[in-house]
Amino acid sequence: MATASAGAGIAVASPALAFEVAPRYRPQPVRVKNDLAPGQILILPRAHFLYFVDQPGQAIRYGVGVGRAGLEFTGDAVIEVKKEWPTWRPTNEMIERDPGAYRRFKDNDYVQPGGPENPLGARALYLFQNGRDTFYRIHGTTEPQSIGRSVSNGCIRMLNEHVTDLYERVPIGTPVTVL
Repeated sequence: MATASAGAGIAVASPALAFEVAPRYRPQPVRVKNDLAPGQILILPRAHFLYFVDQPGQAIRYGVGVGRAGLEFTGDAVIEVKKEWPTWRPTNEMIERDPGAYRRFKDNDYVQPGGPENPLGARALYLFQNGRDTFYRIHGTTEPQSIGRSVSNGCIRMLNEHVTDLYERVPIGTPVTVL
């Protein structure tokens, strides 16, 4: 397994490092409207981009994978929890929708430990609305080929090295808008 460095010199295990993401989905500085406040995240699901506004008129743009039709999150939220190598369990709705894919979670309380094989990847940013967990996340992925596609159960996926970089930049309380 290879490692990749991200952001502040953090080594992140990347089981699929051999996958080469399209250049447009790599983090890059871009100009944005001046009315976007520094410190906010804007996600444009149809374009498969997440923007972290780092200064007036400028953002870092990351490529993302998003929810497939009917499962996507839209609206305003706030990051209220941040976790490194988060644990994961599918929601009951996910288990009902695809019992074959989630059979090891059916009729038990099993929670998958954090680590390189966990679908949430290296980091997760938990989205809340009005103090309540939405169960949507901005997180890493074990499926780098999903970046630039609408295939998830609703969460915003990023490459592990990219979500680690974003994780280091955003504090608890960061506003997120998904259009």
